[in-house]
Amino acid sequence: MRDALIRSTYIQAMSASKPLATRILWGLAVGVIAAVITLGIGQWHPATLQAMQAFSSAVLDPFGQVFLRMLFFVVIPLVFASLASGITQLGQLDRLGPLAGRTFALFVANMGIAVGIGLVMMNLLQPGHHLSVDDKSQLLQQYGVDANLAVAKQHLQPSMNLSTLVEMFMPRNLFAAFVGQSTDKLGDVLPLILFAILVGAAATRLSEDKRLKFQAGLDVISEVMTGIVGFALKLAPYAVPAMIYSVIVKVGTGILFTLSVFVAGCTVALAVHLFGTMSLWLMLFTKRQPLAYFRQIRPLLITAFSTSSSSASLPASLAIARDELKLAPSTSGFVLPLGATMNMSGTALFEGCVVLFVAQAFNVELSLGQQCVLMLLSVLSAVAVAGIPGGSLPLIAGLLATFGVPPEGIGLVLGVDRILDMLRTTVNVGSDIVTATVVDAQTAGSSDA
Repeated sequence: MRDALIRSTYIQAMSASKPLATRILWGLAVGVIAAVITLGIGQWHPATLQAMQAFSSAVLDPFGQVFLRMLFFVVIPLVFASLASGITQLGQLDRLGPLAGRTFALFVANMGIAVGIGLVMMNLLQPGHHLSVDDKSQLLQQYGVDANLAVAKQHLQPSMNLSTLVEMFMPRNLFAAFVGQSTDKLGDVLPLILFAILVGAAATRLSEDKRLKFQAGLDVISEVMTGIVGFALKLAPYAVPAMIYSVIVKVGTGILFTLSVFVAGCTVALAVHLFGTMSLWLMLFTKRQPLAYFRQIRPLLITAFSTSSSSASLPASLAIARDELKLAPSTSGFVLPLGATMNMSGTALFEGCVVLFVAQAFNVELSLGQQCVLMLLSVLSAVAVAGIPGGSLPLIAGLLATFGVPPEGIGLVLGVDRILDMLRTTVNVGSDIVTATVVDAQTAGSSDA
């Protein structure tokens, strides 16, 4: 039954992912070209530029908000249900055994290293700071009161210490933190993540029958929320050009260079993790040569890149693990399906990069302590990401709100998200297969000993 569902997901993703990605990229190109033409006309006829800026504020921005707020709607239920389900499905935590222990340790190390690489890259390049002072002022004006309040409150942030961390993760009023201070503010996801983990851990102590029923209920909620994300993505080919056009005609072409630096930084960071970190793991923990290994899994990487879905790539992962890599079925059968759900190193890296980039663009400086918290939250929230194209967008919006950055700032990267989605999915899937290979080698070594 599960294999049939996986094959069905694979076929659907193959048929639907490519046209959507193509339409979004074409929409991005149309929006950029139209905005550049408008700016050019504005040099000779300023009234035209002013009219199009007014049109953008009156028509295009509200249309873009429809798309964004569909994503915001699902943040709280999706984070809670996905993360709690991920913990619940582990079953009795004290019975998982050495295989699971190695697997989860490698999952956490994999995602943590990936986020660290991404944050270092963003701190080195600082793409958000490539915007001029005037461009940043226009950006703050574009996103209204919330953006200006975020910058104003930056100087009031308490220093990072143990008491601050307790207050951040365990506020006195849990549900007030969920819903935010006002009706138009996105809630804080930190206490929500901790609460979901506690609920999932408590659920593992239920009887098997109750645990499975509880997990099934959480999975239904996740599936419904993912469906809403799917509705939003159907608007993406139209919302993306509308939003990028509006930003460029108001802020200027400087945003294009800034986005280019961001995309380049993310791409390099993802490549460093997949071909650098994973190569080190292969050399240190297995007897395989990285170059020959990546040749063996090349069809899998191509599948992941083309589908932008970890779930859709799972059949190919299992086939290559069995036929090419000759991994033990017990190891690949445990690690790979779990990795397709939980081991999202590329997604974790991307989430950290986006939050830091958008914070830089809005002049919200994140301290070293806050970036350490961001690293932890990127790992935890990546576990809650649905393995479908665009599944990380609601989680990133929640993280932005957590660090006092306007969630609408995610609109800056929506146009390039489809390109990076294919790249980070490739890293997710590649890291899964390498992790399975390392676990298999370590398990075989333990058996020989």
